[in-house]
Amino acid sequence: MGEKSEGKINGIEKMTPFINWLAVVAWTWALFSLQPAQGDAPPRIIQEPNDQTGVMGGVTLFVCRASGEPQPHITWTKRGKKVNSQRFKIIPFPDGSGSVLRIQPLRAPRDDGRFNCGAQNSLGEASASARLTVLREDQLPLGFPSIEGGPIRRTVERTRMATLSCAVRGHPKPHITWYKDHLPMQLDQGNARIKQLRAGMCFFIFLLTCLPVSL
Repeated sequence: MGEKSEGKINGIEKMTPFINWLAVVAWTWALFSLQPAQGDAPPRIIQEPNDQTGVMGGVTLFVCRASGEPQPHITWTKRGKKVNSQRFKIIPFPDGSGSVLRIQPLRAPRDDGRFNCGAQNSLGEASASARLTVLREDQLPLGFPSIEGGPIRRTVERTRMATLSCAVRGHPKPHITWYKDHLPMQLDQGNARIKQLRAGMCFFIFLLTCLPVSL
């Protein structure tokens, strides 16, 4: 019995280095499998939606963009539930970096409250929120922005120039944001084909919306 026991002990001792090597390999594999791939990053909100005040029956838009790798998935919620209505439209940016939440027509007090933009990928999530306040016509404060003359549909020959105008009033003087197909246009980033001549006038073709915002 003594010789057999001694033989078993010697066999185990010989196997010990191999067992230790397996343990190191398993530990290393587990460690690296939990690490994100090089270049991966959790979501980060790079453009938060802004608080909005709209008029009942009108329209408003919230813009939200996020960075991350893999590219985050954007969702819009209100009181913890995904927005779901024919009046709510989500328009994604072509590069997948975010989306615009468009609400039309606005209803009071049904649409009042905070809207949340959530960005999620395999490494985590991030969020930002903004409040919407909807006023009736008789509740509008003095100087509330309004559009006196919005852009009208134009048909032009290809390569020709089109000029669209948007006349607004309000106090303080409203800031005008232009949207193409419901997505915000970047008029100050050196786009040679799209220029803003002066406040309220813009070169372009396609569907444009202008929204005045109090500063």
